[in-house]
Amino acid sequence: MTETVPRPTLEAVAARAGVSRATVSRVVNGSDGVREPLAERVRRAVEELGYVPNRAARSLVTRRHDAVAVIVAEPEARVFADPFFARQLRGISKELTAHDNQLVLLLTEGRDDHARVGRYLAGGHVDGALVFSLHIDDPLPGLIQRAGLPTVYGGRPDWNDGRRGVVYVDSDNRGGARDAVRHLLGLGRSRVAHITGALDQTAAVDRLDGFRDVMTDADPRLVAEGDFTPAGGERAMRRLLDRCPDLDAVFAGNDLMAAGALRVLREHGRRVPDDVAVVGFDDMLPIAEQTEPPLTTVRQDIEEMGRLMARLLLRDLDGTTASDGNAGGAPSAVIFPTTLVRRASA
Repeated sequence: MTETVPRPTLEAVAARAGVSRATVSRVVNGSDGVREPLAERVRRAVEELGYVPNRAARSLVTRRHDAVAVIVAEPEARVFADPFFARQLRGISKELTAHDNQLVLLLTEGRDDHARVGRYLAGGHVDGALVFSLHIDDPLPGLIQRAGLPTVYGGRPDWNDGRRGVVYVDSDNRGGARDAVRHLLGLGRSRVAHITGALDQTAAVDRLDGFRDVMTDADPRLVAEGDFTPAGGERAMRRLLDRCPDLDAVFAGNDLMAAGALRVLREHGRRVPDDVAVVGFDDMLPIAEQTEPPLTTVRQDIEEMGRLMARLLLRDLDGTTASDGNAGGAPSAVIFPTTLVRRASA
């Protein structure tokens, strides 16, 4: 049998450092009031003994759990199939890990999931929440508000209830869409179609608005709704070809739908970009580089957006939020610029 080595205690650290137990507790829990030479002795003793603070005991002192709920308002099958979510979660995870915080992933698919998540948040298990991929009329924001948790949203919320002090991070979806359509027009295309994302999400609405900003007199038949998935892009592309067989360009609301559209165009014998030019949105590598042909697309920095969401929430939790509800005095909305990346499809 292997003997169990007893864990170093707070008292052992105090004895090694030559200070009181209370002094060790203050240093370990990040409290003020300990002179730097003493604090350094405690930190050195902690390292030498391999002392690991008891999180439960620490939370009683700090009232912090060092855990953040990351809530994705999508079913499990969608989250683990779409690389967009992997990128955003990677950015969030990197920032939380750098600050010794745990990521608690919560997914919602239906009413039962909303009730479960609401109970968990109200139970005081986490310090705050990061929420993205919200759909219009989603009950999650109300559940989070009732739980009283500091929250940062990924994507522009669509609320008309006068709610204030909301912090969110997004990309310039409308401006990026305008750049995509102007690029297609600059290639001499005149029958430009648009495959939208799910229109119960603000990113899809903003990209559709950007398309319409440029194509002010576009034939309504040149717009088909997708759902941000490859299969949704395929279905929308087939509808567009049935309705407007003379189309000569397509702006898809994300790279996954663009990949689906490319497959349908190939099935119908349409050459890309000779017959139909195609532009996507996201610059989702390796998808955009491995389509046939490689995809011209609008780049948004998904991973960095995730990192910033976490950073803003941690600033709030650390008490550096300004009185108007903005983290560190920063604006409540942080909008990342987008960039058109040119490849062979357009």
